Amino acid sequence: MAQTLIVKPTKKTTRTESNVFLLLVVFLAGIGTLGVEMVMPRLLAPFFGTSQPIWAVVIGMTLVYLAIGYRLGGSLADRHPDERVLYRLIAWAGLLCGFIPLLARPILRLAQQSLSSIAAGGFIAALIAVILLFAAPVILMAMVGPFAVRLQIYRMSEGIEAAGRTAGSISALSTLGSIVGTFLTVLVLIPTIGTERTVYLFAGFLLILGIIGLRDLRYGLMLLIVMGLAAYTLLTTEQIKSADCYRCTLLFETESRYNYIQVAEQRITFSDGSLDRRINLLLNEGQAIHSSYRTRYRETGDPVDLLTGGGPWDYFAVAPYFYPQRDPESVTSMALLGSAAGTIPKQFLAIYGAQSRVDGVEIDPRITQLGREYFDLEAESPAYPNYNVHTQDARYWLETTDQTYDVIGMDAYHQPYIPFHLTTLEFFRGVKAHLTPNGVAVVNAGIPPSGDDRLVNALGSTMLAVFPQVFMIDTPSGASTILVGVNRPVGDGVANFTENAAQIEVPALQVVMDWALTQGQGPMREFTPRHARFQPFTDDHAPVELLIDAMMLSEAQQLVR
Repeated sequence: MAQTLIVKPTKKTTRTESNVFLLLVVFLAGIGTLGVEMVMPRLLAPFFGTSQPIWAVVIGMTLVYLAIGYRLGGSLADRHPDERVLYRLIAWAGLLCGFIPLLARPILRLAQQSLSSIAAGGFIAALIAVILLFAAPVILMAMVGPFAVRLQIYRMSEGIEAAGRTAGSISALSTLGSIVGTFLTVLVLIPTIGTERTVYLFAGFLLILGIIGLRDLRYGLMLLIVMGLAAYTLLTTEQIKSADCYRCTLLFETESRYNYIQVAEQRITFSDGSLDRRINLLLNEGQAIHSSYRTRYRETGDPVDLLTGGGPWDYFAVAPYFYPQRDPESVTSMALLGSAAGTIPKQFLAIYGAQSRVDGVEIDPRITQLGREYFDLEAESPAYPNYNVHTQDARYWLETTDQTYDVIGMDAYHQPYIPFHLTTLEFFRGVKAHLTPNGVAVVNAGIPPSGDDRLVNALGSTMLAVFPQVFMIDTPSGASTILVGVNRPVGDGVANFTENAAQIEVPALQVVMDWALTQGQGPMREFTPRHARFQPFTDDHAPVELLIDAMMLSEAQQLVR
């Protein structure tokens, strides 16, 4: 008896819908994978900064996780080609993501404290912390791609003949999802809702995706756990970390698109019983103070009360006096690249007058906003009509302005934050082109506790290839050297500076010039070709990261000895 083959459209439709959903899952999993990865540097920044080595940790370890996940996912799919296994992987990845914000702070704080005495230890500690925090969820998410390839090949009528096309399609969808996840996280989620909420959002997103695929409400318990973790973490008002500066109390902390930012109050009592209250700006790992404001100035209006006792900010205003017979009235303009909360412009305006033309350049608008709230930033104030802050990259701004300045300052060289494009011949040529005939270029170059001057020497070597003469001022603490490039030859610049110091009657200038001549770790001096130990950096070859890595390794070796 002949048998009739009955085709059931509902089964075909169900299978088609399943295929479509599987492809959608691949795309959405790609969003989650890169979204979680882009959170890594944000969690690391308050403890270890955002330097190139830290980014190397993030990217390198992510690639390791992906490689492991791809291998495990393919093997698991061959043994258990069951779609439900795939959705369980996604659900577990979501659950594990939910523990990251709760565990991140104690793990990262412990790593920072245990290795804080070794400069290179930040790299090692960050590596360990990332392994502990992100390994499992990222590996699980990486298993999705090869698992989906196995399922699709199994379902398709062409079988193995469609393997290449199937693998290509799955990889393309996963990559597109990763692109969306990267930009969504960095440009939208973190600036809008913050790092921790972003992690919990991805955790919930992955869990819901897994539950929909499994159609099993028992996995809703995982979602409840994550919701409980989120409620506990977000409702706990614990600060991310305490302020790292001496005798500092944290006033405010926040995350911007570029930085983890702290504003801290520092109270110092002198031997005579007087109290010095300062507001300090700290960024990321907090190993450097980026702006400092002595609030005494609010009461006195005396420029001397803005001086920070020999901090690097104090020396920018005295840099023009390497020229002979320099009159303070001839100094009328400044551009500061890396203006932070405005310490240097504030001093310049107080000393040279509110009508002075000052342009600050700061890439992070949140820092500028906090400068107005905590540091009395004067920009755009009617009392300072020629003071403006530009929210742009420093080099881009410099190359697009047509203004010239008596002083162009660069305060963007805090280790390990060394933007290579602000250290090159091409950059300093642009600086020189925007100086007035008697203008100066001023660089604040940091020095580690050991006194390793390789960064200073590399910058000085590069500046000397652009400016006719370069001079050096060591700060009293020894933590910075101020490099000053002059726009035209000045002869014996140190003698000029000394003579100007004897003639100038502005008290704030007198104080700082005396510090420059008598209080530095080394004498004021000219940086000459015989001092240069480095080839000038160029846009094509500026091995700043390699130099900093070598300095950190040297610091670690000295401590071990």
